[in-house]
Amino acid sequence: MIAEKHAFDLDVNQTLVKFCREAVLFGKRCQASVGGTSLQFAMHIGGQNKAGFALQLQPTQTSCFSPLMNERKTTGLPDKIYGDILNRIVEGEYKEGERLPTEHALAERFATSRPTVREALARLRADGIIMTRHGSGTTVARRPDPDVRRFAPLETLSDIRRCYEFRIVTEAGAAEQAALKADADDIAAIQHAWDQLERIIETQGIGAKDDFMFHLAVARASKNPFFITVMSFIEEQILFSMNLSRNLSLVKTVARQRLVQAEHMAVLEAIRRKDAPGAASAMRVHLENALERMFGS
Repeated sequence: MIAEKHAFDLDVNQTLVKFCREAVLFGKRCQASVGGTSLQFAMHIGGQNKAGFALQLQPTQTSCFSPLMNERKTTGLPDKIYGDILNRIVEGEYKEGERLPTEHALAERFATSRPTVREALARLRADGIIMTRHGSGTTVARRPDPDVRRFAPLETLSDIRRCYEFRIVTEAGAAEQAALKADADDIAAIQHAWDQLERIIETQGIGAKDDFMFHLAVARASKNPFFITVMSFIEEQILFSMNLSRNLSLVKTVARQRLVQAEHMAVLEAIRRKDAPGAASAMRVHLENALERMFGS
Protein backbone atom coordinates (compact mmCIF):
# COMPACT_ATOMS: atom_id res chain seq x y z
CA MET A 1 0.00 0.00 0.00
CA ILE A 2 2.82 2.39 0.91
CA ALA A 3 4.64 1.57 -2.32
CA GLU A 4 1.46 2.23 -4.32
CA LYS A 5 0.93 5.56 -2.57
CA HIS A 6 4.54 6.53 -3.25
CA ALA A 7 4.13 5.65 -6.93
CA PHE A 8 0.91 7.67 -7.09
CA ASP A 9 2.55 10.71 -5.46
CA LEU A 10 5.47 10.44 -7.86
CA ASP A 11 3.11 10.31 -10.82
CA VAL A 12 1.24 13.37 -9.57
CA ASN A 13 4.49 15.28 -9.09
CA GLN A 14 5.67 14.39 -12.59
CA THR A 15 2.34 15.50 -14.00
CA LEU A 16 2.58 18.83 -12.20
CA VAL A 17 6.13 19.36 -13.44
CA LYS A 18 5.00 18.63 -17.00
CA PHE A 19 2.04 20.99 -16.58
CA CYS A 20 4.29 23.79 -15.37
CA ARG A 21 6.74 23.30 -18.26
CA GLU A 22 3.90 23.37 -20.79
CA ALA A 23 2.45 26.43 -19.10
CA VAL A 24 5.75 28.29 -19.34
CA LEU A 25 6.04 27.45 -23.04
CA PHE A 26 2.42 28.53 -23.55
CA GLY A 27 3.11 31.80 -21.76
CA LYS A 28 6.08 32.50 -24.03
CA ARG A 29 4.04 31.76 -27.15
CA CYS A 30 1.39 34.20 -25.98
CA GLN A 31 3.78 37.14 -26.28
CA ALA A 32 3.49 37.27 -30.09
CA SER A 33 0.76 39.17 -31.95
CA VAL A 34 -0.66 39.34 -35.47
CA GLY A 35 -2.32 42.16 -37.44
CA GLY A 36 -5.99 42.24 -38.42
CA THR A 37 -8.63 44.94 -39.08
CA SER A 38 -9.99 48.13 -37.42
CA LEU A 39 -8.63 48.08 -33.82
CA GLN A 40 -5.15 47.64 -32.38
CA PHE A 41 -4.47 45.74 -29.19
CA ALA A 42 -0.92 46.63 -28.07
CA MET A 43 0.19 44.04 -25.53
CA HIS A 44 3.27 44.66 -23.40
CA ILE A 45 4.59 42.20 -20.84
CA GLY A 46 7.36 43.50 -18.61
CA GLY A 47 9.84 40.72 -17.84
CA GLN A 48 8.15 37.94 -15.87
CA ASN A 49 5.87 40.28 -13.97
CA LYS A 50 2.34 39.59 -15.17
CA ALA A 51 1.15 42.61 -13.17
CA GLY A 52 3.12 44.75 -15.63
CA PHE A 53 0.79 43.75 -18.46
CA ALA A 54 -0.69 46.83 -20.12
CA LEU A 55 -3.24 47.14 -22.90
CA GLN A 56 -3.57 50.14 -25.20
CA LEU A 57 -6.51 50.72 -27.51
CA GLN A 58 -5.87 52.65 -30.70
CA PRO A 59 -9.15 52.74 -32.70
CA THR A 60 -7.58 54.39 -35.73
CA GLN A 61 -5.05 51.59 -36.23
CA THR A 62 -5.51 48.06 -37.53
CA SER A 63 -6.43 45.43 -34.98
CA CYS A 64 -4.11 42.96 -33.41
CA PHE A 65 -5.75 39.85 -32.06
CA SER A 66 -4.69 37.35 -29.47
CA PRO A 67 -2.15 34.69 -30.48
CA LEU A 68 -4.39 31.87 -29.31
CA MET A 69 -7.26 33.33 -31.30
CA ASN A 70 -5.01 33.30 -34.37
CA GLU A 71 -3.30 29.93 -33.96
CA ARG A 72 -5.80 28.29 -36.31
CA LYS A 73 -4.50 28.66 -39.86
CA THR A 74 -7.14 30.42 -41.90
CA THR A 75 -5.80 29.57 -45.35
CA GLY A 76 -7.50 26.19 -45.71
CA LEU A 77 -10.63 25.79 -47.80
CA PRO A 78 -12.81 24.72 -44.82
CA ASP A 79 -11.84 27.99 -43.10
CA LYS A 80 -12.71 30.00 -46.20
CA ILE A 81 -16.08 28.27 -46.47
CA TYR A 82 -16.66 28.87 -42.75
CA GLY A 83 -15.82 32.56 -43.14
CA ASP A 84 -17.96 32.99 -46.24
CA ILE A 85 -21.06 31.42 -44.69
CA LEU A 86 -20.56 33.25 -41.39
CA ASN A 87 -20.18 36.57 -43.18
CA ARG A 88 -23.38 35.95 -45.17
CA ILE A 89 -25.22 35.19 -41.91
CA VAL A 90 -23.90 38.38 -40.28
CA GLU A 91 -24.82 40.37 -43.40
CA GLY A 92 -28.35 38.99 -43.18
CA GLU A 93 -28.27 37.11 -46.48
CA TYR A 94 -29.01 33.93 -44.53
CA LYS A 95 -31.50 34.91 -41.84
CA GLU A 96 -32.20 33.17 -38.54
CA GLY A 97 -34.45 30.18 -39.08
CA GLU A 98 -33.75 30.00 -42.81
CA ARG A 99 -32.16 26.99 -44.45
CA LEU A 100 -28.66 27.11 -45.83
CA PRO A 101 -27.89 25.81 -49.32
CA THR A 102 -27.40 22.05 -49.44
CA GLU A 103 -23.98 20.52 -49.01
CA HIS A 104 -24.02 19.67 -52.70
CA ALA A 105 -24.78 23.28 -53.67
CA LEU A 106 -22.06 24.61 -51.36
CA ALA A 107 -19.57 22.09 -52.72
CA GLU A 108 -20.31 23.30 -56.25
CA ARG A 109 -20.02 26.96 -55.23
CA PHE A 110 -16.58 26.45 -53.72
CA ALA A 111 -15.47 23.82 -56.25
CA THR A 112 -14.67 21.32 -53.55
CA SER A 113 -15.89 18.05 -52.05
CA ARG A 114 -18.81 17.58 -49.66
CA PRO A 115 -16.52 16.36 -46.83
CA THR A 116 -14.70 19.71 -46.99
CA VAL A 117 -18.04 21.53 -46.76
CA ARG A 118 -19.07 19.31 -43.86
CA GLU A 119 -15.92 20.31 -41.99
CA ALA A 120 -16.82 24.00 -42.28
CA LEU A 121 -20.44 23.35 -41.31
CA ALA A 122 -19.33 21.29 -38.30
CA ARG A 123 -17.36 24.27 -37.02
CA LEU A 124 -20.34 26.60 -37.48
CA ARG A 125 -22.51 24.05 -35.71
CA ALA A 126 -20.08 23.81 -32.81
CA ASP A 127 -20.18 27.60 -32.53
CA GLY A 128 -23.97 27.52 -32.22
CA ILE A 129 -24.38 29.53 -35.42
CA ILE A 130 -26.23 26.82 -37.35
CA MET A 131 -28.18 23.71 -36.46
CA THR A 132 -28.99 20.55 -38.40
CA ARG A 133 -32.11 18.45 -37.96
CA HIS A 134 -32.76 15.20 -39.71
CA GLY A 135 -35.22 15.81 -42.52
CA SER A 136 -35.10 19.60 -42.13
CA GLY A 137 -31.64 20.37 -43.42
CA THR A 138 -29.30 22.95 -41.93
CA THR A 139 -30.73 26.25 -40.70
CA VAL A 140 -29.32 29.42 -39.18
CA ALA A 141 -29.66 29.19 -35.39
CA ARG A 142 -28.40 32.64 -34.50
CA ARG A 143 -26.81 35.70 -36.02
CA PRO A 144 -23.74 37.13 -34.25
CA ASP A 145 -23.86 40.83 -33.43
CA PRO A 146 -23.00 42.62 -36.73
CA ASP A 147 -20.90 45.15 -34.79
CA VAL A 148 -18.42 42.36 -33.97
CA ARG A 149 -16.70 43.02 -37.30
CA ARG A 150 -15.81 46.53 -36.19
CA PHE A 151 -13.55 45.21 -33.46
CA ALA A 152 -12.39 41.70 -34.41
CA PRO A 153 -12.07 39.40 -37.43
CA LEU A 154 -15.05 37.06 -37.75
CA GLU A 155 -12.79 34.01 -37.86
CA THR A 156 -11.80 34.62 -34.22
CA LEU A 157 -15.35 33.99 -32.97
CA SER A 158 -14.80 30.24 -32.55
CA ASP A 159 -11.92 30.76 -30.15
CA ILE A 160 -13.72 33.56 -28.31
CA ARG A 161 -16.66 31.23 -27.69
CA ARG A 162 -14.36 28.48 -26.41
CA CYS A 163 -12.57 30.92 -24.13
CA TYR A 164 -15.91 31.92 -22.62
CA GLU A 165 -16.99 28.29 -22.27
CA PHE A 166 -13.78 27.53 -20.38
CA ARG A 167 -14.20 30.60 -18.18
CA ILE A 168 -17.80 29.72 -17.32
CA VAL A 169 -16.60 26.47 -15.76
CA THR A 170 -13.46 27.73 -14.04
CA GLU A 171 -14.61 31.16 -12.86
CA ALA A 172 -17.90 29.89 -11.47
CA GLY A 173 -15.83 27.50 -9.36
CA ALA A 174 -13.49 30.31 -8.31
CA ALA A 175 -16.44 32.48 -7.28
CA GLU A 176 -17.90 29.62 -5.25
CA GLN A 177 -14.62 29.13 -3.39
CA ALA A 178 -14.25 32.89 -2.93
CA ALA A 179 -17.60 33.00 -1.14
CA LEU A 180 -16.33 30.35 1.26
CA LYS A 181 -12.83 31.71 1.87
CA ALA A 182 -12.68 35.44 1.13
CA ASP A 183 -11.53 37.67 3.95
CA ALA A 184 -12.10 41.41 4.46
CA ASP A 185 -9.12 42.35 2.29
CA ASP A 186 -10.40 40.16 -0.56
CA ILE A 187 -13.84 41.75 -0.39
CA ALA A 188 -12.23 45.20 -0.41
CA ALA A 189 -10.15 44.30 -3.47
CA ILE A 190 -13.21 43.07 -5.40
CA GLN A 191 -15.15 46.17 -4.36
CA HIS A 192 -12.26 48.40 -5.50
CA ALA A 193 -12.21 46.68 -8.89
CA TRP A 194 -15.98 47.19 -9.18
CA ASP A 195 -15.59 50.88 -8.29
CA GLN A 196 -12.97 51.25 -11.02
CA LEU A 197 -15.40 49.77 -13.55
CA GLU A 198 -18.04 52.21 -12.36
CA ARG A 199 -15.72 55.11 -13.15
CA ILE A 200 -15.03 53.61 -16.58
CA ILE A 201 -18.75 53.73 -17.37
CA GLU A 202 -18.98 57.33 -16.21
CA THR A 203 -16.11 58.36 -18.48
CA GLN A 204 -17.30 56.20 -21.40
CA GLY A 205 -14.06 54.25 -21.48
CA ILE A 206 -13.45 50.63 -22.52
CA GLY A 207 -12.06 49.23 -19.27
CA ALA A 208 -10.99 45.76 -20.42
CA LYS A 209 -8.03 45.71 -18.04
CA ASP A 210 -10.25 46.89 -15.18
CA ASP A 211 -12.76 44.17 -16.03
CA PHE A 212 -9.98 41.59 -15.93
CA MET A 213 -8.82 42.88 -12.53
CA PHE A 214 -12.33 42.35 -11.14
CA HIS A 215 -12.34 38.73 -12.25
CA LEU A 216 -8.77 38.24 -11.06
CA ALA A 217 -9.70 39.64 -7.65
CA VAL A 218 -12.44 37.01 -7.39
CA ALA A 219 -9.94 34.28 -8.34
CA ARG A 220 -7.48 35.52 -5.70
CA ALA A 221 -10.24 35.50 -3.10
CA SER A 222 -10.65 31.75 -3.70
CA LYS A 223 -7.25 31.24 -1.99
CA ASN A 224 -6.56 28.60 -4.62
CA PRO A 225 -3.40 29.28 -6.68
CA PHE A 226 -4.64 27.11 -9.55
CA PHE A 227 -7.52 29.50 -10.30
CA ILE A 228 -5.10 32.45 -10.20
CA THR A 229 -2.54 30.67 -12.38
CA VAL A 230 -5.09 29.74 -15.03
CA MET A 231 -6.34 33.32 -15.18
CA SER A 232 -2.77 34.57 -15.61
CA PHE A 233 -1.91 32.10 -18.36
CA ILE A 234 -4.93 33.06 -20.49
CA GLU A 235 -4.89 36.74 -19.57
CA GLU A 236 -4.32 37.86 -23.16
CA GLN A 237 -7.17 35.74 -24.48
CA ILE A 238 -9.50 37.01 -21.75
CA LEU A 239 -8.49 40.62 -22.45
CA PHE A 240 -9.13 40.12 -26.15
CA SER A 241 -12.67 38.85 -25.54
CA MET A 242 -13.29 41.53 -22.91
CA ASN A 243 -12.20 44.25 -25.33
CA LEU A 244 -14.62 42.93 -27.90
CA SER A 245 -17.45 42.57 -25.40
CA ARG A 246 -16.96 46.01 -23.84
CA ASN A 247 -16.58 47.73 -27.22
CA LEU A 248 -19.89 46.16 -28.26
CA SER A 249 -21.51 47.45 -25.07
CA LEU A 250 -20.05 50.91 -25.63
CA VAL A 251 -21.63 51.24 -29.08
CA LYS A 252 -24.99 50.06 -27.77
CA THR A 253 -26.61 51.80 -24.80
CA VAL A 254 -25.58 52.91 -21.32
CA ALA A 255 -28.32 50.57 -20.05
CA ARG A 256 -26.37 47.62 -21.44
CA GLN A 257 -23.21 48.77 -19.67
CA ARG A 258 -25.21 49.13 -16.45
CA LEU A 259 -26.56 45.62 -16.87
CA VAL A 260 -23.03 44.22 -17.09
CA GLN A 261 -22.06 46.18 -14.01
CA ALA A 262 -25.11 44.87 -12.14
CA GLU A 263 -24.01 41.33 -12.99
CA HIS A 264 -20.61 42.08 -11.48
CA MET A 265 -22.29 43.42 -8.35
CA ALA A 266 -24.37 40.24 -8.04
CA VAL A 267 -21.12 38.24 -7.90
CA LEU A 268 -19.64 40.60 -5.31
CA GLU A 269 -22.73 40.59 -3.10
CA ALA A 270 -22.96 36.79 -3.13
CA ILE A 271 -19.31 36.54 -2.07
CA ARG A 272 -19.85 39.20 0.59
CA ARG A 273 -22.70 37.25 2.18
CA LYS A 274 -20.74 33.97 1.84
CA ASP A 275 -23.34 32.45 -0.46
CA ALA A 276 -21.23 29.90 -2.36
CA PRO A 277 -23.97 28.54 -4.67
CA GLY A 278 -25.19 32.09 -5.29
CA ALA A 279 -21.71 33.32 -6.18
CA ALA A 280 -21.14 30.43 -8.59
CA SER A 281 -24.53 31.03 -10.19
CA ALA A 282 -23.98 34.80 -10.47
CA MET A 283 -20.61 34.34 -12.18
CA ARG A 284 -21.99 31.67 -14.50
CA VAL A 285 -24.97 33.85 -15.47
CA HIS A 286 -22.69 36.84 -16.06
CA LEU A 287 -20.37 34.96 -18.43
CA GLU A 288 -23.23 33.18 -20.20
CA ASN A 289 -24.92 36.55 -20.72
CA ALA A 290 -21.68 38.01 -22.07
CA LEU A 291 -21.51 35.17 -24.58
CA GLU A 292 -25.16 35.63 -25.51
CA ARG A 293 -24.71 39.39 -25.97
CA MET A 294 -21.86 38.76 -28.38
CA PHE A 295 -23.32 35.90 -30.39
CA GLY A 296 -26.87 37.18 -30.50
CA SER A 297 -27.81 40.36 -32.32
